[in-house]
Amino acid sequence: MNTNTEFSICGRQLRLLRFPEQGAHSSLQAWDAADELLLNHLSEQNLIASKGIAIINDDFGALYCALADASPLVFSDSFMAHTAIKQNAKRNELSAPWLYSPLALEQAQFTREALLDPSAGSHEQATSPLSLVLIKIPRTLALLEQQLIALRQHITPNTQIIAAAKVKSVTSNVLKMFERYIGPTKTSLAVKKARLIFAQALNSDDNANPLNDIKSPFPSVVTDPAIEFSLYNHANVFCRDQLDIGARLMLSHLPSHFSGSCIDLGCGNGVLGIAMMKQNPDASMVFVDESFMAIASAKLSVEHAFKGSDKSKNIGFEVSHCLHSLLQRSAEPVDMVLCNPPFHQQNVITDEIAWQMFLDAKRMLKPGGELRIVANRHLDYPNKLKRLFGACKLVANNRKFVVLSAIKQR
Repeated sequence: MNTNTEFSICGRQLRLLRFPEQGAHSSLQAWDAADELLLNHLSEQNLIASKGIAIINDDFGALYCALADASPLVFSDSFMAHTAIKQNAKRNELSAPWLYSPLALEQAQFTREALLDPSAGSHEQATSPLSLVLIKIPRTLALLEQQLIALRQHITPNTQIIAAAKVKSVTSNVLKMFERYIGPTKTSLAVKKARLIFAQALNSDDNANPLNDIKSPFPSVVTDPAIEFSLYNHANVFCRDQLDIGARLMLSHLPSHFSGSCIDLGCGNGVLGIAMMKQNPDASMVFVDESFMAIASAKLSVEHAFKGSDKSKNIGFEVSHCLHSLLQRSAEPVDMVLCNPPFHQQNVITDEIAWQMFLDAKRMLKPGGELRIVANRHLDYPNKLKRLFGACKLVANNRKFVVLSAIKQR
């Protein structure tokens, strides 16, 4: 038995795997001490079977699978997390989860997003105030800020709000954020280097409540002399306050006189794809990212960059783990893939996502098609691309980054 996949909690014996699945010798597991501390607290307080539960930022489904009998709503910005939660629910013969993007929290009523099951209807508890909100503190504090602001319209002073994280993530800034957007906040003692946060919502019906006037700062807008268009950024978009310095190098080394089909893989706010289309008006573009907020940001950026034009017919958007969704439905091969690959998944530093991007890009390209990436120069991507494509060309470099090109031979 692989002890890294067997999670015993709240009277359940669960088998939980990360997504993407790890090798047999990986020490990584699909839950952490914060999940365990939170679930044990719920069990001790007899809250396991509560109705009206919302789970926010469940990475791989440990929280959902332990609480599945209560049919909780699940909010995550990660398509990969959505996939992991759905797979782990099925693996443990549990009911299918109700999965949402965090952007759904901004709606007055929840509607089932067409993410994994477009035919599903509305959740029966969706129009009632939430009774219990469980939050895993995300890596990006701007995302937490957006979630707390949006959450306010769905909670009352009777709502129990409990967050969990590793001790090092329960910072004074995090606690101040709960105080600012929810109300009085306290913490638990640390257990196995994890800690809980308890927040008490103030009455939003009280006209004197200062929290009633708080407005979300998202999406934010970035302008830069290096680009002729503005970038719109929801809370969880990478480098949302300024132009990404890797992308800045890539912008000076995009192909010209290109009229084929292109994918902006890991598009973020869409900066590379939009610049590519501005430089090559006859090109078509599909923006792909595993973050729902990234795709929403790219859509906003595109809408403003090409306002009044007929470019929309040549533009598509896809929420996907790498290019899996496009490959799964046998989408037409493309002439080019642009990519600024990530080097982490949640809090784990890894190049596995980048490697999968390269594999999927090769499958998606036509013979003679090009993968062009920008990456930190200390990473071993030149050798990886040589191994995969047979050759890798250095297009440009500076002290921190390289732009690399690989051509599909056959």
